[in-house]
Amino acid sequence: MKICNDHRAFWVVTVFFFYVSRDFLPRGSGIVTRRPLVLQLITAKTEYAEFLHCKGRKFTDFDEVRQEIEVETDRITGVNKGISSIPINLRIYSPHVLSLTLIDLPGITKVPVGDQPPDIEQQIRDMIMQFIARENCLILAVTPANTDLANSDALKLAKEVDPQGLRTIGVITKLDLMDEGTDAREILENKLLPLRRGYIGVINRSQKDIEGKKDIKAALLAERKFFLSHPAYRHMADRMGTPYLQKVLNQQLTNHIRDTLPAFRSKLQSQLLSIEHEVEVYKNFRPEDPTRKTKALLQMVQQFSVDFEKRIEGSGDQVDTLELSGGAKINRIFHERFPFELVKMEFNEKELRREISYAIKNIHGIRTGLFTPDMAFEAIVKKQIVKLKGPCLKSVDLVMQELINTVKKCTKKLATYPRLCEETERIVASYIREREEKTKDQVLLLIDIQVSYINTNHEDFIGFANAQQRSSQVNKSAVGNQGTNLPPSRQIVIRKGWLTINNIGIMKGGSKEYWFVLTAESLSWYKDDEEKEKKYMLPLDNLKVRDVEKSFMSSKHIFALFNTEQRNVYKDYRFLELACDSQEEVDSWKASLLRAGVYPDKSSVS
Repeated sequence: MKICNDHRAFWVVTVFFFYVSRDFLPRGSGIVTRRPLVLQLITAKTEYAEFLHCKGRKFTDFDEVRQEIEVETDRITGVNKGISSIPINLRIYSPHVLSLTLIDLPGITKVPVGDQPPDIEQQIRDMIMQFIARENCLILAVTPANTDLANSDALKLAKEVDPQGLRTIGVITKLDLMDEGTDAREILENKLLPLRRGYIGVINRSQKDIEGKKDIKAALLAERKFFLSHPAYRHMADRMGTPYLQKVLNQQLTNHIRDTLPAFRSKLQSQLLSIEHEVEVYKNFRPEDPTRKTKALLQMVQQFSVDFEKRIEGSGDQVDTLELSGGAKINRIFHERFPFELVKMEFNEKELRREISYAIKNIHGIRTGLFTPDMAFEAIVKKQIVKLKGPCLKSVDLVMQELINTVKKCTKKLATYPRLCEETERIVASYIREREEKTKDQVLLLIDIQVSYINTNHEDFIGFANAQQRSSQVNKSAVGNQGTNLPPSRQIVIRKGWLTINNIGIMKGGSKEYWFVLTAESLSWYKDDEEKEKKYMLPLDNLKVRDVEKSFMSSKHIFALFNTEQRNVYKDYRFLELACDSQEEVDSWKASLLRAGVYPDKSSVS
């Protein structure tokens, strides 16, 4: 039986020599398996082996097979413990085997030795994942009995790709090497860490037995005797050992093939139909026809145009469920990012009052004025209007960048033709940048138009008389609404979503995720999105929002609400820290809070 002495060994259907009744796999100390070994067993009348890299050569002496595996491993990885993901392909023809494929993988190494790279553990992990992620393979997770099962790398990796344990079989080795007075009974009875397919214990030949040429049949008899004589295992001896493992694997493989065959057949049929359709398309294909290239080029360019339009209009056939892109992101820029950029312009009231005072005094000169001059009003207002240029131009830049990103995504379908892909991307991007300059000129022109003439007769303009009238209406409305429900406009839900309250101490339950509902009047949170069990309702009066520096211990992005009058926001907390999974989500919530009248703190705005 092939056993790697590295106690972290992990295999996808480990190569058991009893399938071929031959001992041909390399053995030794340290990491021996340094390249994946893909072993194809094929039922035949005669017994011999073939390597894919030695086509035409038949090996009948299995000692030579072992030597060839060692030589081929060293040829790619070197002789100083290097590894490679390039597999060695070995076929064994024999009347004593089942027709199936077995794969032997390297054991996980924590500390690099010899010529191994610093990230040796990650490389081996990626190599293992490449094989065990396939749904049509069985996973044999091998763990030594003299180590803690909870720390088994084999079971940990198996659980990542097979969380239900439908494809995992546990194998416990080195039962004969456990400390006196200890046993693995609970593990083998499937009580400690249960697996759907259970655990099987085996006893392997030691390195000394192999060097002493101990007979395999003698090793199997010794294994049988161990289980029958051990007080902890004798009641389950008929379900332990290498022969039983062989029997179980044969049965499990048969069942697994039967279960996966229908889906595999359906997949093959769909692929066949797709290929037949493609063949039909190319049935009348004439490579020498010059119009064929032109037509194909026009079709690809037309498809690029359609894909680009779909991504902007939002009717694409491939919907991105991970992030906003294309038209949706442009929509967010206009409706959330642009208003947020405007808020960053929030003026300093003291500074503005001083500017107004200076403007009025400078216009009056040596005279003492009775009324506020229009020129002072225009000077101050025009200065504020000009500040709109920054947020407007920044929004144009963001939209332009998203359009270019959309172009890059659409040209991926042209990747088969690198030159066409590159030229298409260059031409369209150049055109977008040309339009960008004209768009910015147009935006600046619109702002200059507003600056050049301020229409005080416009219905949206609030003069002194209108300001007094509106103020009195608001006061009457506030008096009339005392003791009554809020008007419908204040009850409109602005946003709903999951947020994590981040600054609750561990003694009080720690960080928790709640369902938040934001209206124009309050921020409420519930236990879940059914909104039946309300946890708290926070009025938005005198609240502001500020950024919180991301902790190196957390992957969350955080912002905080605080009261401008230095009062507690929530229970004993001056700040209510709320966490999201991404910065985009934080920006979106801040934009929604802005709509509700909660402005960002100027000191935290960058």
